[in-house]
Amino acid sequence: MSLSTHLETLKKKHSDMSEAIEQAQRAPGIDGLKVADMKKQKMRLKEEIGRLSN
Repeated sequence: MSLSTHLETLKKKHSDMSEAIEQAQRAPGIDGLKVADMKKQKMRLKEEIGRLSN
């Protein structure tokens, strides 16, 4: 897999994670720990994207 393809895949995952977090936050009775874990995963993706982009 080329670097640009890998970056695009990571960006797609980051976008999908953003949408999932928004949906989870709107859902009644959502577990705050689950949302926090999702946000951590999203941050890891963002950090990897930044690291690979430089």
